[in-house]
Amino acid sequence: MVYYEVSMKCPIHKKTDLDQVVFYDTEVDYCPKGLGIWFDEGEFRIAKDSKDKNLDWLDIDLWEDKSKFNISEREKSCPKCSVPMYEVAYNNSDIKVDICNVCEGVWLDRGEFKKIVDYLREKLSDEVVNRYMKNLVEETAEVFTGPESLQDEVSDLLTVIRLFKYKFSVKFPVISDIISDLPRS
Repeated sequence: MVYYEVSMKCPIHKKTDLDQVVFYDTEVDYCPKGLGIWFDEGEFRIAKDSKDKNLDWLDIDLWEDKSKFNISEREKSCPKCSVPMYEVAYNNSDIKVDICNVCEGVWLDRGEFKKIVDYLREKLSDEVVNRYMKNLVEETAEVFTGPESLQDEVSDLLTVIRLFKYKFSVKFPVISDIISDLPRS
């Protein structure tokens, strides 16, 4: 019996065969014409984590809310399964990715991988600031209502403020320098 390997076709350039390449430690398929990238199930996460190790804990489940699935505006078929793909917003961003609900592959048009990594870096930064702000609010409230003594609660609050100041100065050194140079009254 003879088996023929069928090459995968680009979902946009329907007659163009996808080529293989190693992309951030992950073997993916890409369109040499439009430079879109096909990630088989799990490959997108591996490439993202390899691109930026700080993002490895921040994963977005594209299949979590099926009510957000829309058939792609341009009819795109899965390169692997040949079924129509769905277009879904990447988390709360304006980035639209195409996914296959059968094989859970992901198609990214040219430049979308970079946009997603940039989006996740910003989200990570926001998460850090929000976590500190939440702790700051909680510790401030505990100064007046907390289970520990007033001195211990104030000490906890000052620790959170110092951590926030340190994180802020590392993350935004230019702004930190400007604030440090402001005249004190």
